[in-house]
Amino acid sequence: MARRPPEGRFDKRLLAPMMIGSILNPINTAIIAVALTPIGIALGAPASDTVWLVSGLYLATAIGQPLVGRLVDIFGVKRLFLVGALLVVAAGAIGLFAPESPESIWWLVAARVILGLGTCAGYPAAMHMIRAEAERTGFTSPAGILTALSVTTQTVAVVGPTLGGLLIGAWGWRATFAVNIPLGIASFVLGAVFFPRRTGLEPPPERRPRLDAPGIVLFACSMLALLVFLQNISIALLPLLIAAILLGAGFVWREARTPQPFIDVRVLAGNGPLLLSYVRSLLTATISYLFVYGFTQWLEDGRGLNATGAGLVLLPVFAAGVAVSIAFGRRPEVVWKLLAGSIAQLVAGILVLLMAPDSPLWLIVLAMLILGIPQGLNNLAIQNSLYFQADPERIASSAGLLRTFFYLGAILSSVIYGNVYGARATTPGLHVLGWIVIGISAVFFLITVLDRSLARVGRETPKDVEQRVDTA
Repeated sequence: MARRPPEGRFDKRLLAPMMIGSILNPINTAIIAVALTPIGIALGAPASDTVWLVSGLYLATAIGQPLVGRLVDIFGVKRLFLVGALLVVAAGAIGLFAPESPESIWWLVAARVILGLGTCAGYPAAMHMIRAEAERTGFTSPAGILTALSVTTQTVAVVGPTLGGLLIGAWGWRATFAVNIPLGIASFVLGAVFFPRRTGLEPPPERRPRLDAPGIVLFACSMLALLVFLQNISIALLPLLIAAILLGAGFVWREARTPQPFIDVRVLAGNGPLLLSYVRSLLTATISYLFVYGFTQWLEDGRGLNATGAGLVLLPVFAAGVAVSIAFGRRPEVVWKLLAGSIAQLVAGILVLLMAPDSPLWLIVLAMLILGIPQGLNNLAIQNSLYFQADPERIASSAGLLRTFFYLGAILSSVIYGNVYGARATTPGLHVLGWIVIGISAVFFLITVLDRSLARVGRETPKDVEQRVDTA
């Protein structure tokens, strides 16, 4: 028989399943970066095919996060979390035992899609549990728990490529898939042992809303068409963009009229602060991935560093991000974090304009350290903002939709640096990226300064949020 949770304080037994569930997606996002070339060589697959190992997970996650989050809101954490863990194990097994031939690349792409869907449960489940514990204990701000969650995912982003390199060196590229088998099993066991069957946030069975299947289909098809178009922008694919717009309009029309929508666009449209948090997530991800991928390409092509040197130069970004999160994460206020983060992004963009093929390493490292400040502050503040801005009954689906916007930003960044650079990552192209970063940072700063609702974040109780949402 499970022990009763401690009275009046967060049940720390929940941290283990929350954290391992939340790292499954970022670790698989990071680890594949060093596996693409070995997989292509082993299977004889061209780069145009191996890139779908990245795109497949992005697409599945961008579509699946709000869907799985909604299912968590309706049916509770435990069942969805356990199903997700089993999908992660299955994806690892497919990658481990896939045959070696050029056609087998699509087995691996399928495994990555399954992996994307399986990892969709982790973050929405964690946010649901944090909200449920707040309701149970009555504490106002779970800033410490949210910080632990943020630091964990950022740390994984640091060690992911290194872990991938070690696994490939020891056991080959299949190890980057096989690692999901023990991770998925651990996630399943911890979720089964520590997550409760019911949290109190999900509706009782007799009042459980019907699943909005038409809305889900319209959302998924619209997102799929948009994401495929963004990853391969061309005149030939304009019909996909048109289809995405029409399907998106149909989705909004449907959700505004159904009594039990998949995404309540009426409440969402009236919740301007939450919409701005989604926009900030998209802008943050766009800048982050422009540096992680676009700047890294210039370090190798324009600055002449090897892959190892370029990877080491990026370490200050993640180290500074983790340090800032630990230092300031327990403070629930978000306004100053977002303002400081936007200014740091702006300064990093200006420093990029000063880069040249003979730029000293200290200048490059300085830019990376400054970039680490928004990596820590922005992600932490956006996560805290969502916790206070979202409808408590839809906290998991709101968290999932936040990840959708984040992956839209990641895909948008690939479109930007792909079109700016062309065949080679040149210094003039890098300077164009610097101006783009400055422009995005200015927009981020502006929408933060004008958003007066941010002053309330961290000062409201869960009941205050619920009452505000009900009257919206």
